[in-house]
Amino acid sequence: MGLFKIKGEVYKPVKDVDLGPNSREFYLRANVKAPRMAGFLVKIFVWLLEAPVLGAMLLYMLKRNNLIYKLVSFAELEEPPVFVPSQPVEDVKEQEVKYIESDLPPHQQVEQAMDCLPSFSEDTSNHQKFSFHRWTILDYSRAYNSGEVTPRLVAERFIDAVRESCNPQLHMSFFINYDTEDILKQATESTLRYERGEPISVLDGVPIAIKDEIDCTPYPTTGGTTWLHKVRDCKNDACCVQRLRSCGAILVGKTNMHELGAGTSGINPHYGATRNPYNTSKVTGGSSSGSAAVVSAGLCPAALGVDGGGSVRMPAALCGVVGFKPTFGRVSHSGVLPLNWTVGMVGILASTVEDAFIVYAAISGETSSHQPTMLLQPKVCFPLLKSTNSISNIKLAKYGEWFNDCSDDIKVCCSQALDKLHEHYGWETVEVTVPEIETMRLAHYLTIGAECTTSLSSLLQNVSIEELGWDTRVAFRVYGSFDSMEYLNAQRIRNRQMHFHKKIFEKADVIVTPTTGATAYSIMNDALKTGELDYINGAAFVRYQIAGNFLGLPAVTVPIGYDKLGLPIGLQFIGRQWSEPTLIHIAQAMQALCISDYKKPEVFYDLLKKN
Repeated sequence: MGLFKIKGEVYKPVKDVDLGPNSREFYLRANVKAPRMAGFLVKIFVWLLEAPVLGAMLLYMLKRNNLIYKLVSFAELEEPPVFVPSQPVEDVKEQEVKYIESDLPPHQQVEQAMDCLPSFSEDTSNHQKFSFHRWTILDYSRAYNSGEVTPRLVAERFIDAVRESCNPQLHMSFFINYDTEDILKQATESTLRYERGEPISVLDGVPIAIKDEIDCTPYPTTGGTTWLHKVRDCKNDACCVQRLRSCGAILVGKTNMHELGAGTSGINPHYGATRNPYNTSKVTGGSSSGSAAVVSAGLCPAALGVDGGGSVRMPAALCGVVGFKPTFGRVSHSGVLPLNWTVGMVGILASTVEDAFIVYAAISGETSSHQPTMLLQPKVCFPLLKSTNSISNIKLAKYGEWFNDCSDDIKVCCSQALDKLHEHYGWETVEVTVPEIETMRLAHYLTIGAECTTSLSSLLQNVSIEELGWDTRVAFRVYGSFDSMEYLNAQRIRNRQMHFHKKIFEKADVIVTPTTGATAYSIMNDALKTGELDYINGAAFVRYQIAGNFLGLPAVTVPIGYDKLGLPIGLQFIGRQWSEPTLIHIAQAMQALCISDYKKPEVFYDLLKKN
């Protein structure tokens, strides 16, 4: 790089940056300069990029034209690097919470969560007000306890539905792997427990899907590849999966994902493009594409994903479901592919905020000792959700230029949602400036890329490059170009952003944004076998996602409406570290104002068959 050295951005000290609404900090829109490529064009680009001399020149041009060199690589800044997005625990008192004893087993944590929810009768009466709703965890539990259906019957319907979704007319590509014998075995055991009147928890017999980035026996973990499971054995359940299994949940298989999480579309050339249940010609978003789609289509009330760059929240928003990413370190990463150590976190996709909360209660805790966060965590507390009016004086931080950097349909829908929150709950919107957003996006991209290639380097030595998808080969060629100086500068930028966000959270409870800058775009035939490079749409999808990952902040997206084509729109709330109870309170309050207008997807399966 020395031969082509570019003058880098000189950043003023953090203390001199104005975060107020009248700040003169310049909002830089994503400077993505790359045409969409798929099919034969991608192959040509890969061949050129992997050529020794020409490839180096192309990489230089890509990094220069997309401002990586200027904003990150050669940037001048005084802050030292921060390698792990953890901050000391602050004594911030949250409203209407219930403190939980430490080291409770998962089923007891779920029981504690149930005590925080409205009664079954209230939940049932609310369903009758809705034109459409997905069956929730409580619906499944109620149906099992009443004897209306059994877990075994639901499992049989699930298997039939998945088979139907695979037919040539739909070809939804929800799953990479599912085992009918294992599903029926789990369901039979759950049915027997209900017959004895001894269900383990409200999750007993509830179908839950697992992203194929998370270990779940008896399945191999492919990470969306055709080779990873051959060089890395899956011997045990991941910690989060083990906790769900101990609650009696039926683990129904491994969902499709963008190969190695290296893209935002959810198009996988090996296992098919996961299609959006609201419009099967549209993408789901990635990389937790299959997990979002199975919840949207009614196959599961909840699924696990992994969120490294909005990979849970983005597809959740595009598919019209809830996506929840806890604070970095709150859920164990043990048994999850180590694709990115400091930005990737297990997250939840769910039919409702309440379902996300129940699953969160099951999987949170028991952080493994080898995780890169050893700071003391605050005591776990759960939100008391019996009344959405129970929290007050909430302040929502909004950066207007950033908030409005989206499609007109999204901007209008999200602005109307904020108006509803003010009208119904009296919550105030506080105008702020979030500086250097594009710089943070590029620093995160550099970080996730460097960590991904480093973590997989020993495994990739035993694999032919031809076994990777064409679009993934491009990603890994770029990822492999980042050096130690660039990585260090990215972590210095992380330090700056942690300071900025800490200051913002002194003025507000959460930061509010649209979840994505665009709704789902069309799947093109030329991308089905090679994947695609569409960095402009990709940048729009991740525009509001990065702080949650790069800074380890909890975040949640709630469906709030639809664009003119009927495609879902999500609103995102980002909280300070360890503020999950407040986030869940706010998300449930938002959901309560929108849920009666939710629309049924084109592809939907009713496993309880009550309609």
